[in-house]
Amino acid sequence: MNMKMKLSTWKRCKGVFSCLLVILILILVIATASTPVVAATTAVNTGGVDIGSISRAEVIDAVMAYMKATYLGEEVEYLEKEELRKLACLHFYQGMYPRTITTATGENVTIYKPLERIVVLNTDIAETIRALGADDRIVGISDTIEKRTDFFPMISKKPVVGGWKEIDPESVLQLEPDAVFAYGTWPGPEYIEDKLPPTITVVRLDFFKPEELREGMETFGYLLEEEANASKYLEWHDEYVGEIEDRVSEIPEDEKPKVFLDRSSVDSISERKTYSEGTGMHQLCELAGGNNMAITAELVGTSPTIDTEKILEQDPDVIIGLSRKGGYKTDDETEMKEEYKRIIELPGFGNITAVEDERVYLIDGSISFGSVYPVGLTYMAKWFYPEEFEDLNPQAIHQEYVDKFCGIDFDVTEHGMFVYPQVS
Repeated sequence: MNMKMKLSTWKRCKGVFSCLLVILILILVIATASTPVVAATTAVNTGGVDIGSISRAEVIDAVMAYMKATYLGEEVEYLEKEELRKLACLHFYQGMYPRTITTATGENVTIYKPLERIVVLNTDIAETIRALGADDRIVGISDTIEKRTDFFPMISKKPVVGGWKEIDPESVLQLEPDAVFAYGTWPGPEYIEDKLPPTITVVRLDFFKPEELREGMETFGYLLEEEANASKYLEWHDEYVGEIEDRVSEIPEDEKPKVFLDRSSVDSISERKTYSEGTGMHQLCELAGGNNMAITAELVGTSPTIDTEKILEQDPDVIIGLSRKGGYKTDDETEMKEEYKRIIELPGFGNITAVEDERVYLIDGSISFGSVYPVGLTYMAKWFYPEEFEDLNPQAIHQEYVDKFCGIDFDVTEHGMFVYPQVS
């Protein structure tokens, strides 16, 4: 390209630049991508400019430099497209965006604008969003949330896009969401990332794991611009979880009870399913000061099978079964009582220490995972160490949670089945 043509081209670019700049900034900011990018704390190369106070002129200069280098072939310093996008975003949203979080898969996901339309695929995340006061942004849900009309009276009325493990991408597209929130593993990429356009950000979080919930709540509050509500929740969380952790830390390892975690929905009398490392139940057990028998018995896998004869040999001090028969939807203890009887009446179990000492319990999944998990943790701690935690009242803590973070009128002392046998 000769000098005359080059100058002419440059003048044309400069003449229409004011109009193009607005369009370009909007494109840079509004177009979102789910491709992993660098963390938000990583500095953008802005030539020493404070990224919290990017001016329009600085964005213009950066775009001009990019255009010179990219389209005119000039040898000038310029920002790559991703950095330019961040710079425009910082200016457009006055330093509040972009925002980056690390997901359950270990990847970083960046959003470039407020998330106003959200599809949620599991109850743990739906409950957390409501606790943060952002449930009005939910535009689509999974069928598991739809069924929880008792606990999600408003959210459960949203359009359904499928289940927590398998969704219809077309149903998601029709809702035009900014983001889809799912578990780290489910549904698989073939349902979400591979089928949805990059304008829909996929955020994978495992809030069913207690050890990830605290940091996850901070992350979520930041992502949704609900930092104040996240702090309110964490104050409540830390009061009870911190107290339990402090007391448990003083208990010698050899004095901690051996606990068998039973998947009580299994009917087999010759073998049982249990929970090991990587599961929410295992983490609850350890946080409450129990020794998970799956670890001491060296079982393999996150949800391994164990022969009932092996359970008899291990002779657990406490048995806890995870139930799905209770929750907010029923006041009737019949089904949980039947689950309980199926466990204690297994062949030979009458001679197990846990059964002899009447230390067999069922806990419903509705208080075991997600932002409500401190309630389940309190029950477990009290079961493991009734004297050490005599002053803690799980029902009162549960009622606090409902009143502060659920937005529903529900008395847990009068309604619901959350544990069996019931304790105060």
